[in-house]
Amino acid sequence: MSTPTVRLWHLYPREMNIYADRGNIAVLGARLRRRGLDLALREGGPGEVVPGDGVDLVYLGGGQDRDQLNVAADLAATKAADLRALLGGGAVGLFVCGGYQLAGHRYRTAGGELVAGLGVLDIETTAGPDRLIGDIVLRSDLGPGDEPDRLVGYENHAGRTTLGAGAAPLGRVVKGHGNNGRDRSEGAVADRTVGTYLHGPLLPKNPWLADLLLGWALEHRYRRPFDLEPLDDHLEQAAHRAALARANNPRR
Repeated sequence: MSTPTVRLWHLYPREMNIYADRGNIAVLGARLRRRGLDLALREGGPGEVVPGDGVDLVYLGGGQDRDQLNVAADLAATKAADLRALLGGGAVGLFVCGGYQLAGHRYRTAGGELVAGLGVLDIETTAGPDRLIGDIVLRSDLGPGDEPDRLVGYENHAGRTTLGAGAAPLGRVVKGHGNNGRDRSEGAVADRTVGTYLHGPLLPKNPWLADLLLGWALEHRYRRPFDLEPLDDHLEQAAHRAALARANNPRR
């Protein structure tokens, strides 16, 4: 019997990889292998199309503004239609920072240029006059418990993102700025596509979210529910607590 495997498509790993966001991929693979499962990683760079053997989880991180513009053009030319079909068909998506902005309908740059996005999240983003920077804490209803579960991370973005009716926030901001610094929302979720401004990287300090994404991806692959066995997460929880303490006690 073959090992259950998640097929992950990492988009633009060289062009969109600031703030150590590649660490999210390492965490997903490690959490699968600790359970005797596996990760089949494919990379999708400029000009490349969707893998022919299928995709369960799509990941796009953040990049510099110039790289983001180049990626937006390549997405439109080579990948957008397939990505919309994949995510609309139940595959899982995780889009971080610049990737989050590109997952929306459009993004207006500081220079006034309007950049078309994938439209897989009902969001729009406009560059603001300054950057929203610092540690951030949210409460999210996506968690496995009855009460909202906490997410911690680091944000550094000029974009002001607003949600449309077709997206729910990933969480509500307890500490930090969030999507736009006004409405206390952070990130966006639609079906099994998740977007967020949380760096750090995100998943090492928030193992419950990593497992949620993996469970969804395994369900997509094998068309049945997957109950992932619990792991010893004492190191991950220590990192989570350290990030929480830093957010609650910022340096003066």
